[in-house]
Amino acid sequence: MGIFDKLKNKMSPDKTKGMSDAAEKQVNERTGHKYEDQVDTAQQKAEERFGVDRDRPDRP
Repeated sequence: MGIFDKLKNKMSPDKTKGMSDAAEKQVNERTGHKYEDQVDTAQQKAEERFGVDRDRPDRP
């Protein structure tokens, strides 16, 4: 059992979404939104790993 599995079992989906959104916002602010697409992709992969199901609109 890896670290993600341990965290996944301890955290609620709502709390995970909030933390994920906060992390994305902070990273985007610190990088001047220069890597917004990469940060969004990383957030999606992390949420998938934690089992967070979120409908995301496609970006243009």
